Parts: sequence; structure tokens; C-alpha cells
Amino acid sequence: MPPVSKLEPEQAMYHFISGYTSKVAGTEMGVTEPVPTFSACFGEAFLPLHPYVYAEQLAEMCAKHRAKVWLINTGWVRGSYGVGHRMSLTQTRAIIDSIHDDSLDMSQFDHMRRFNLMVPKQCMGVDRDILRPINCWPTKDEYKVAALSLAEKFAKNFERYADGVPRDVIEKGGPNLNF
Repeated sequence: MPPVSKLEPEQAMYHFISGYTSKVAGTEMGVTEPVPTFSACFGEAFLPLHPYVYAEQLAEMCAKHRAKVWLINTGWVRGSYGVGHRMSLTQTRAIIDSIHDDSLDMSQFDHMRRFNLMVPKQCMGVDRDILRPINCWPTKDEYKVAALSLAEKFAKNFERYADGVPRDVIEKGGPNLNF
């Protein structure tokens, strides 16, 4: 995943429902390397209703307050675990600062086809290469294999919620497995 992506409402809903994160060493017993995991709305164990109910509330509040939604990835850059490294705090702060001052919103964007994300072409204080992960992995083929694997995990996870979610949220918000 890129370190930052601008989300449309359907994408925000999809990613909120997905609740993608990773278990990391030091926070989970027996975990020695990052393990991708999903928790609907980032709190699935505490949700009495279908996650779409909460995602719809999120979209309504964003529309009401004209809030922009950004997906921030503070995980691995420049390769998978053991090859790459965690996104630097300095660059993450630069992304957040650029969101707050609206300069990121005024940026030009590239479309990341696999995940259907809009990724800024540049961000002050952030290495341009990491904005497009395929450009900084050891090889493009390694990146493509990892990206497809993650996209498949998103799709598999979302199968649990698909019956209660409109098609446009799934199609516009989720990954593209067919290119």
C-alpha cells in the first residue's frame, strides 16, 4: 500500500469496513513479524450491527462536514518485512502536515490500479519513490506478487460483509483482482 491515498466516499467506506492493520511484534504474544489482519471498523469485536451501518454513518458525517478522507499507511516501504523498513515517522508527519495545510489535496495524483487508489505524485518532505511502492521495491515483480496477495486478502476478508454492502462500495472501494 502507498503511504497516503485520497479516498472517495465509497473507498472510505470499504476501507473502514475492512479495518486493515497488522499484528506486530511487541503487541501480540508469539508474533515475531508483521501479520496482516482485519477488524471491521477497527473494532469488530464491539460492533452489534453490520459494519456497513457504521460505514454509512461515517460517509454521512464526512459529507455533512465536507471532510476529506485520506488512507495513511505507516507500515512497510521499500520491500516486504525483512527487506524493507517501517515508514519513517518524519515522512508520516510530513504527510499529515500536507493534509492539514491542504497542499496534498492540491497535488496531482496517479491512479494505482491494483487497489483503485489515488496517490499523490509528490508530497513535501516525502521521498517521491515511496509514494508509488512499485518504484521502490527490490523488483517490480516482487511488488506485483505482494500487491496481488494483499488485494486477495482484502477481497477474501470482505466476503464476510458483501451481502450487506451496496455493489458500488465494493466495486469502487475495493481492489482490482482482474488486470
